Amino acid sequence: MKLKSFELRRISLPLVAPFRTSFGVQSEREVLLIRAESPDSEGWGECVAMSEPLYSSEYLAAAEDVIKSHLLPRLFAQSEITANSVAEILGPVRGHPMAKGAVEMAVLDAELKEAGTSFGSFLGAVRKSVDCGVSIGIADSIEELMETVDGYIAQGYRRIKLKIEPGWDYAPVKAVRERFGDIPLQVDANAAYSLADSRQLKKLDAFDLLLIEQPLPEEEVRAHAELAKIVSTPICLDESITSARAAADAIAMGACSIINIKAGRVGGYIEARRVHDVCDASGVPVWCGGMLETGIGRAANVALSALPNFKLPGDTSGSDRYYHRDITDPFVLKDGRLDVPEAPGIGVNIVKDILDEVTLSEEVITA
Repeated sequence: MKLKSFELRRISLPLVAPFRTSFGVQSEREVLLIRAESPDSEGWGECVAMSEPLYSSEYLAAAEDVIKSHLLPRLFAQSEITANSVAEILGPVRGHPMAKGAVEMAVLDAELKEAGTSFGSFLGAVRKSVDCGVSIGIADSIEELMETVDGYIAQGYRRIKLKIEPGWDYAPVKAVRERFGDIPLQVDANAAYSLADSRQLKKLDAFDLLLIEQPLPEEEVRAHAELAKIVSTPICLDESITSARAAADAIAMGACSIINIKAGRVGGYIEARRVHDVCDASGVPVWCGGMLETGIGRAANVALSALPNFKLPGDTSGSDRYYHRDITDPFVLKDGRLDVPEAPGIGVNIVKDILDEVTLSEEVITA
């Protein structure tokens, strides 16, 4: 495929409600979208980097700069490219997996649309719909948390994930378990703890959780292996898993027994599939994490979640979990599940009027 141009578009979408984690509160989501255009097709990608470098070292403005200054020139220098060749072409640029993943996603979407193939078919989906969980931020009170959980259970979500941090862990988890019984329940620490907190984390063993997600800093893989010997709740890694190789190393060290796959964090959906395959070969189940994606990223995540080793519900919530109006036709929960798009590419329709309304800036870059 020969590329004609890329459009970089910054948008801002207000969230339905503020979302609080251990690294801050978000009331709106600023997103960088990428549209790749070839003579016969176009494709969309979504960069999941946050506005500030809090989840990872990447952030939106830096991602936009590296895409314009370093990634696109390398692609334009090729006479022909395929989505499978993007990672190798961009390989000389160190780091920036979210920026690279967004570019690769746009190219892959265009390529699949031209071929008449869906994201799910390309990745190897084996289900037509996927179980959905919901991620709940840190609340101002236990009472507020109870109301929020109650609302999502009423909507049909099949798994509840609670964000935790030191000082907000045992009490809220205990309250949810006592109030709602044996619902599938897990927690996410976003690397807020240290190995010295192992006794506090062990207290969570009493609540029969599905997993504790990323309790320690991302570089402390060996410490996670030590923690896994202390707690009986399964350890799941998120930020630590930056590639299929990193997943293999973490599994070999005993640092985790479950892995959260986020395509942006590992550099794109093709590498995400490799992470899935490595985990599958090792008997380690996976699930799909979320980064407050628009319908563009959500469509691709739902397709990814339909692969065979995605054994747990992911953070693939309905569109109305985060946005009053999405930039695509909304994903609507049906009995706790979302349908996998079957149309070519990511398989969703972008609502141009809404997209234009929420656009902050746009720039078209040609060879």
